[in-house]
Amino acid sequence: MRIDPELAATVAAVADEGTLDAASRLLRITPSAVSQRLKTLEQQLGRILLVRSKPARLTEAGEAVVRLARQIALLEHDALAGVGLDDEGGGRRITVPLAVNADSMATWFLAPLARLSAQHDIDFDLHRDDQNFTARLLESGTVMAAVTSESVAVAGCSVTPLGVLEYEAVAAPAFADRWFPYGATADSLAQAPFVDFDRRDTLQHEWLRERGVPHQGVPRHYVPASHDYALAVELGLGWGMLPFPQGSAGLVRLGGPAVRTALYWQQWNLRSALLDTIAAEVAVEARTVLRP
Repeated sequence: MRIDPELAATVAAVADEGTLDAASRLLRITPSAVSQRLKTLEQQLGRILLVRSKPARLTEAGEAVVRLARQIALLEHDALAGVGLDDEGGGRRITVPLAVNADSMATWFLAPLARLSAQHDIDFDLHRDDQNFTARLLESGTVMAAVTSESVAVAGCSVTPLGVLEYEAVAAPAFADRWFPYGATADSLAQAPFVDFDRRDTLQHEWLRERGVPHQGVPRHYVPASHDYALAVELGLGWGMLPFPQGSAGLVRLGGPAVRTALYWQQWNLRSALLDTIAAEVAVEARTVLRP
């Protein structure tokens, strides 16, 4: 059995756009044609590929089909470049979905993408998630590559170390004066509110644990955006862990051990000149910003 690339690309379009109507506009066909393509492929495979919810949700079988569609698009792009058709003007652009953690996006990851976009016809589709979870997006076929904290390669992927992102505990001067007049002691840390990125963020919890303070019961605010998180700390909403590249000018360092997060680049184990070019540019930037 063979999977028609056009049908697979239709599944990917619905997954990306969220609805059949939006996918039809992207593919420039009618919604009924999109529906018919999905029905045809599901009948051929004997599997449900999409849950028709809003937004549409891929099944496990649908994830496998989307991975195939993205790999075909990537290899086709490389092939056209290989025969020189991308130099004739009006060449087809390719969308490259990548997963990245919020702090990397805020501090170093966008610079290499900007350089790549100036040299290649690429549209980057960034998926932001915690570094402990970005690898899951590789498994599902949602992205082609990811910045992740996982050193063990996801099935079908290669892994390369990028470096270490270090975080330090800091607070605004007025906040430190109020809550830590005698320093960041265990007793004061048990009372002072801190800022969490979201409910999966454990950086502050790890730092508190190293200071002998259980995080349960300590007051906290949730600010789920990297720039806004740093701003919340600067304004004195609470203390928090900021990455060294984000800077802490004017903030009070609370001491204690830095929290080190090793980052890795995982990408599909596919011979693709474009994907390798992206990986190389990301690695160059990581070497200049991250700790070895």
